[in-house]
Amino acid sequence: MNFFAHQDQARRQTRRMVAMFALAVVAIVVVIDLVVVIGLGHGRASPGGIAFISLLVLAVIASGSMYRIATLRGGGAAVAAQLGAREVPHDTGEFAYRRLRNVVEEIAIAAGVPVPQVFVLEDEAGINAFAAGYAPADAAITVTRGALDKLTREELQGVIGHEFSHVLNGDMRLNIRLVGVVFGILVVSVIGRKIAEGAGRGGRDSSGAVMFGLALAVAGYVGVVFGRILKASISRQREFLADASAVQFTRQTEGIAGALKKIGALAEGSMLDNAGKEEVTHMLFGDGVGYSALFATHPPLEQRIRRLDPSFRKDELRAIATAWARPTRVGDVDAPGVSIGGFAPAGGLAAKPSRARDGASLPAAQAELRIAPASVVRQVGNPGNDDRGAARTLRKEIPERLRIAAADASQAMPLLYALVLNDDAGVRARQLELVARRVDAGNAALAEELGRAIAGLHPMQRLPLAALAVPALRRRPRARLEAFVAALGELVAADGEVTLAEYCLARLVRLQVADALDPAATRILGRLKLTDVAAELKDVLAIVARYGHDDEAAAQRAYALGLADVLPSATIAYAPPSAWMEALDRALPKLDRLGAAGKELVVAALARAISADGAVCVAEAELLRTICAALHCPLPPLLQE
Repeated sequence: MNFFAHQDQARRQTRRMVAMFALAVVAIVVVIDLVVVIGLGHGRASPGGIAFISLLVLAVIASGSMYRIATLRGGGAAVAAQLGAREVPHDTGEFAYRRLRNVVEEIAIAAGVPVPQVFVLEDEAGINAFAAGYAPADAAITVTRGALDKLTREELQGVIGHEFSHVLNGDMRLNIRLVGVVFGILVVSVIGRKIAEGAGRGGRDSSGAVMFGLALAVAGYVGVVFGRILKASISRQREFLADASAVQFTRQTEGIAGALKKIGALAEGSMLDNAGKEEVTHMLFGDGVGYSALFATHPPLEQRIRRLDPSFRKDELRAIATAWARPTRVGDVDAPGVSIGGFAPAGGLAAKPSRARDGASLPAAQAELRIAPASVVRQVGNPGNDDRGAARTLRKEIPERLRIAAADASQAMPLLYALVLNDDAGVRARQLELVARRVDAGNAALAEELGRAIAGLHPMQRLPLAALAVPALRRRPRARLEAFVAALGELVAADGEVTLAEYCLARLVRLQVADALDPAATRILGRLKLTDVAAELKDVLAIVARYGHDDEAAAQRAYALGLADVLPSATIAYAPPSAWMEALDRALPKLDRLGAAGKELVVAALARAISADGAVCVAEAELLRTICAALHCPLPPLLQE
């Protein structure tokens, strides 16, 4: 199942959630109406009164759901904070935290998405994790202290890869909506219990109110049962898909299978002690509550392990438990088979060393790639081991000074200003003067200093460096972020013209900041059809074709090839817009409103147009990545040949 099929599945599951929610609400209303009719007597219960009670119950449920969703509007960080998780500092000196950040950043770069915020549940000894948010730009990944202490790097990569599958495939938005839906149903039960408790202290005359309160509580509990079944039915199959995606990310099964085996072997398992675990149980990597089979949000652990390791035997769990009863201190090293905190089980029963390639060489700045549209479509939202290796190389070779600046909230904005500084000394001076005037002299001086370090970057490292700065940007006030985006646009246009490379960087930053400012409003899938966006497709394909080909005839041929993929019966003449930047800004938001099948065809058409001459340079690949990002179809940094 590719990225686009996952997106379609997420939409179907959302419709299913709405239908089951409506069924639960109807059941609650019917139960409460029956109680009122029985309590008042059939002759005294007027249709108008019953209708009023029904509307009141509906209003309570809707208000409860909207309130809970509103409290989570801040995205993944809001969910983590409500559970008491601690954000991992960017300048942490703790080895466990550093390794966790490294793994998250590498997988984010490989997937072509902004780096999520990273949190730890310090008081949880079980092995667990979850991803939360509305979109990749506001995602947060949270892991337990047990996962940090007990998992090797390969196992941690498997767990984080599993969570990134939820980030990429639209599961997170559905998860937050599920929290709100179930909370709204639960409110009825809570109100009923409070009425019964209050009326019970009122004496003999309050027996009717007590009965009504108990009826509300029972009706609400019926809704809660529906809610649990709803969460379980949606969550179970997604866990198998996320396990498979983790294997795709890492190209080895030992990591995620090893993590699952440790959950089964060790006493703490994946259980959580947190009071808020009930709300997030459907988000977790492992079962954090221990529900019965009917309400279980995860498939049986043994089933998950066997899908990854068909040779699995139950006595492996006993051997792991025995070995971990007497761990050996080996020091703080990030090595295969060694868990964080420097502990390895006696007998060497940690996961086998990964066969994944740790690094990959980057193509030369002027190198040309040979790509196929089908390969590009497969890569969207589906990074493989080569992508992870390239991402590790990209991140590792970024100078430490720039990595520090990207992670620091006070330096992230000057860093992004530095990324768009012009090579021409006169233009650069005007840009720095503009920063000093619009922001302050300190930001201008820092941008100038960082600009000197950026000069030596490989072209493919510029967009990943910008992605590393996203978590730091999120910590800035809204007004400051809006002013920053405006200033960045002025810097790009300071020399009177905007290159495609400058546009790509500015567009990506604007997109990620916009998604972070209002994550709940981020559109992942729309309902438009290709025929609804014919004019926009024409402009985008013409711009891509003109940029990627030297002569007019080759550009026209590339345009025709791309157009045939999306609108085979259309006869729209090749006419590149003169104001190409405005045309892209106008077209991309509308293309983002396409359905999943339409977006899949658009990505394939763009890849065909850009590679019509048989080769794709790094700059063309970055343009394709930028357009895909605007369509919320994340593309890894290195296109597969």
